[in-house]
Amino acid sequence: MKTDNFKELLEENYTWPAEYPFKFIVPKDQIDLALALFPEQAVKQTPSKKGNYISVSCKKWMKSSEEVLALYERAAKINGLISL
Repeated sequence: MKTDNFKELLEENYTWPAEYPFKFIVPKDQIDLALALFPEQAVKQTPSKKGNYISVSCKKWMKSSEEVLALYERAAKINGLISL
């Protein structure tokens, strides 16, 4: 992910603080790590057809584009996670 371009898009499209939608696809065995990204948040989980992956969706209030980027950086460390 090119963070400079993404940061520019975030700045153009959001007025901070703002509610930002996150969506990830994560292997089933990594779900706890993905959920840990959103403590005390309502998270929608949808298993894949075969049950090997889980879609994780969450809207979270973020203070800035930097905070969004930091969460994506933490998510990128989860083995097999795909950011949408």
